[in-house]
Amino acid sequence: MSATEYPPVPGLLKTPSYSHVAVASGARTIYLAGQVPADAEGRLVGGTDLEAQATQVMENIGTALAAAGASFADVVKITTYVVDYKPEHRALISAVRAKFFGDRAAPPASTLLGVAALASPDWLIEIEAVAVVG
Repeated sequence: MSATEYPPVPGLLKTPSYSHVAVASGARTIYLAGQVPADAEGRLVGGTDLEAQATQVMENIGTALAAAGASFADVVKITTYVVDYKPEHRALISAVRAKFFGDRAAPPASTLLGVAALASPDWLIEIEAVAVVG
């Protein structure tokens, strides 16, 4: 059985959308490649809509986690890459993520990076994840 703790960190701002520290123990660690806004046939989902693309990315993460015998409950760390990031994107991305992580006691540790480009010029967002299962 895996266990993940999200200890409070005195001296750092407590945030509702991510944890500063995740301490995971378990028998298996799962590393997901960056997931992008493409369907199973490789077609772009969401066009130029960042929210729609983010939703597809999170759905792809769920599919990849399930293939490894894991779920969003097992994710301990995510890294999000956003093309031409602007501060107003953070609330939109957080709202999409909350639909998938919302029922957890604590969100995973998280990093958000603005980037100039991703592997395809149509992709606005890519997210990679690490999960730990028992």
